[in-house]
Amino acid sequence: MLTKDNIGQIDQQAINTIRVLSAEMVQKANSGHPGTPLGAAPAAYALWAGVMNHNPLNPRWANRDRFVLSAGHASALLYSLLHLFGYGLTIDDLKKFRQKDSLTPGHPEFGHTPGVEITSGPLGQGFANAVGFAWAEKFLATRFNKPDFDLVDHYTYVICGDGCLMEGITSEAASLAGTLKLGKLVVLYDSNKITIEGSTDLAFTEKTADRFKSYDWHVQTVEDGNDVAAILTAILAAKTETDRPSFIEIKSQIGFGAPNKQGKPSAHGEPLGEEEIKLMKEGFNHPAEPFTVTQEVKNHFAKYIDVGTKKNQEWQKLLSRYEKAYHADYEEWENWNHTEVAPFEFASRTTSDDYWEYESGTATRLSSEIVLNKITASLPNLIGGSADLAPSTKAVMKEHSYYSPENTGGANLRFGVREHAMAAIANGMSVHGRLRPYVAGFFVFSDYMKHSMRLSALMNQPVIYIMTHDSIGVGEDGPTHQPVEHLAALRSIPNFTVIRPCDTREVAAAWAMAVTRTKSPTALVLTRQNLPLLPNSGKNALQGGYILTDLLNPATNLPDIILIATGSEVHLMIEAQEELQKDGIYSRVVSIPSFEIFEEQEEKYKESVLPSQVRVRLAAEAGTSFGWHKYIGLDGDIIAIDHFGASAPAELLFKEYGFTTENVVKKAKALLKK
Repeated sequence: MLTKDNIGQIDQQAINTIRVLSAEMVQKANSGHPGTPLGAAPAAYALWAGVMNHNPLNPRWANRDRFVLSAGHASALLYSLLHLFGYGLTIDDLKKFRQKDSLTPGHPEFGHTPGVEITSGPLGQGFANAVGFAWAEKFLATRFNKPDFDLVDHYTYVICGDGCLMEGITSEAASLAGTLKLGKLVVLYDSNKITIEGSTDLAFTEKTADRFKSYDWHVQTVEDGNDVAAILTAILAAKTETDRPSFIEIKSQIGFGAPNKQGKPSAHGEPLGEEEIKLMKEGFNHPAEPFTVTQEVKNHFAKYIDVGTKKNQEWQKLLSRYEKAYHADYEEWENWNHTEVAPFEFASRTTSDDYWEYESGTATRLSSEIVLNKITASLPNLIGGSADLAPSTKAVMKEHSYYSPENTGGANLRFGVREHAMAAIANGMSVHGRLRPYVAGFFVFSDYMKHSMRLSALMNQPVIYIMTHDSIGVGEDGPTHQPVEHLAALRSIPNFTVIRPCDTREVAAAWAMAVTRTKSPTALVLTRQNLPLLPNSGKNALQGGYILTDLLNPATNLPDIILIATGSEVHLMIEAQEELQKDGIYSRVVSIPSFEIFEEQEEKYKESVLPSQVRVRLAAEAGTSFGWHKYIGLDGDIIAIDHFGASAPAELLFKEYGFTTENVVKKAKALLKK
């Protein structure tokens, strides 16, 4: 591997090749960001060639070091590295940069391009994801490592830029990483002092290194971003600091090598131009032919494939010895590798009567606590916690201890008041592998978490979001804490599952659905206020929507009206059904705890629940009406809240906003008279 004592001319050629390929990708696409790849290429090369353990022939090797390009707009840099280090990206792939169906999209996408560890681009996300990687490594090492068997022993490396460090999510995540003493997290800060609008001094004058020192990070500065030896020395020094994460400020020049763009904002986010690339190539003494990698440079990079392969093989031998010495732990290690719930089929739990037996109604946040602690022993790789809200969200696994720097095997996590970083860290843990993370907070603060929740869905990560205090039921805390539009917002995210259960048995169904969904995140939306245990609720909720109670008109063998609700409003429909029956009106009560799961069912089943012949429908949900019209149709109506709440006792608000049995009956009769 590269060392500070063997840096030669070939290494400079390799770095310049990274630069040229990156600039040419952007130029051919006529779109992209060449500036950071040109400035950060020496740091990236020093890391990949001199420090990182990775195997291009096995990109998913469990004990590889993780590399996160938090400055995801500089994706051309990553693709150049992946091509040159042998990850299977071809020159043709580089030429298709930012084009439809290519392996080189505008920002790195996890699961799409071999070697890309995480989807990054929204600034600061990758940084926070990396904290999740490092935290997962620490937890797994504690669980599986044995004397003389360091089965889990890898680092997480990040390249971030000025923009990443301006984002609040980075401050949240960095503060927590320092508190947790995540010593295997190393951040390379490409400090080029330029953003789109100009010098960072226009809006960012803080002493960044001092900020990270205050977070209790190990901090170093490299004055010259082209000094590969100094960069390498700093990274190796960071690896010796085991009790603190490390932050290395590397002072670079954006657009380095482009004589008319170097150090200027114009180098950031637009092609350099053919003439500028020609001048840059001349300055680097690089071949003029586009997308050229000399044979000498190819041979140089090829040796790193052998280095990575040998590292992987050595670890594989260690794993084989581990299997013999600690067979039970090895079996657990393998079980945790599966995306499906390990080590048992959760579906069998949903057929067990014990799983569905509950004595009385309660707030669904408390129901969630009960169910969570029923399943904890069967889900050994479940890990999670709250944004300083464990007493309120009830998201604690009582059989497990809390994680701390002194107890790195605790599965209950404390994130502090850091909702956005919490969600991004959970994404990192999930993508890292072998863990099933959940996070918890007040539903209204899903606004703070939204972008990370969206990325959970984009990356197909089954992160579980426990969202409590779900409506005006929050009461006296007022409209700032009463979620109104949030159900619609989360339901609008593609590949995101929202479940709002009506009682404890539906909460049991919700957890069963959440832990068995392997390709999408799930939000469990739960109440603060108590709810009754309803007749016939439970297992059928696994279909997303179902008939709770049914009274059919003998003349038509259909209900006169369908009453539909979710969560805390379902019991109102049951009560209204009884009142309507007294007046000879036949109704069906349908609970739809999850729109998404209901829509996954066969059309025949959906038609059996919501028959198209019955056009008179009334829905109720303590949120906005947005999104409900696909179920109530043109002839239906909904009791909803298309305005903000107020600070008052919850029962008063529900009454004032029409969430009463009397109002449901009144609305239902009005619909039937149309």
